Amino acid sequence: MTPRPGLDPAVAEVRLAVRSALAPLAAGSRVVVGLSGGADSLALAAATVFEAGKAGLRVITVTVDHGLQDGSDVVAVRAAGTAALLGADSRVVAVDVGAEGGPESAARAARYAALRDEARRAGAAAILVGHTLDDQAETVLLGLARGAGGASLQGMAPASELDGIPLLRPLLGVRRATLRAACAAENLDPWDDPHNVDARFARVRVRERVLPVLESELGPGIAEALARTAEQLREDTEAFAEMIDETIEDIVEHAEAGISVSVAALAANPPALRHRIIRHVVASEFGASLTRSQTLEVARLVTDWTGQGPIDLPGCRAHRSGTRLVFTAAA
Repeated sequence: MTPRPGLDPAVAEVRLAVRSALAPLAAGSRVVVGLSGGADSLALAAATVFEAGKAGLRVITVTVDHGLQDGSDVVAVRAAGTAALLGADSRVVAVDVGAEGGPESAARAARYAALRDEARRAGAAAILVGHTLDDQAETVLLGLARGAGGASLQGMAPASELDGIPLLRPLLGVRRATLRAACAAENLDPWDDPHNVDARFARVRVRERVLPVLESELGPGIAEALARTAEQLREDTEAFAEMIDETIEDIVEHAEAGISVSVAALAANPPALRHRIIRHVVASEFGASLTRSQTLEVARLVTDWTGQGPIDLPGCRAHRSGTRLVFTAAA
């Protein structure tokens, strides 16, 4: 895209990304934008207001005050005021942040709950959040460090759902520096969150220490390469999901207090698909996730069965019964 004369290239890039995300929405719809006041979300809000005006959409920004820092209420009001000047309906929501999962996870849960509730209240067609290509790279590296497998390395999806409401991340292909440049070009003064440079948080250490070392030692383009990896893994996962959906109807039967799968059919599939079917059955039937080691132990009931007994799993138990692999609810 060639920017119009006088239109800053950074602003043009951000607007184009937002335009593509908003394109499927019907004129007259409302959209909610998560606005912290930082450069990423501020550039997102400005671009969304601009593009929504052309598409006949109404923009509502929601600034969540987590109450975790002194003066957070002032920061929230300031962000909302900037959004109002841009032309959005702006709201501030104060939340109570719990402790479950650690401070980052608890704050994120409270934030997304607030965005969901405000979107429902407004009848919004979608929620937009300002995750960037840099955020995606950090997410992939964190997933790699945890050894959480392909599901974690997929990073964040450009479009997903938050309790039934479309959750859009238009800026996953845009660098953080571009968003800061867009704010400067539009004379927007972003807030710099002190938590974004607090080395207590793993994500900050990845951002401030790990990625710069990788760039220095391996050359530029590491963040883009990690983002491409996430995209390719999501494509692979979608393909596997379609294969599982096609396969599972023929090999799964309901059993007393659970579900059973054909051993012969599982054995005939390659390990990658076999393991995904096992994980899918447990997740869909019992709402639990299996680790790699648990999945392999269950698979041994198919490929290396010597009469071993039941295996206790999260939410269920697996055992071999003749030609069937049976999963039953945990007592």
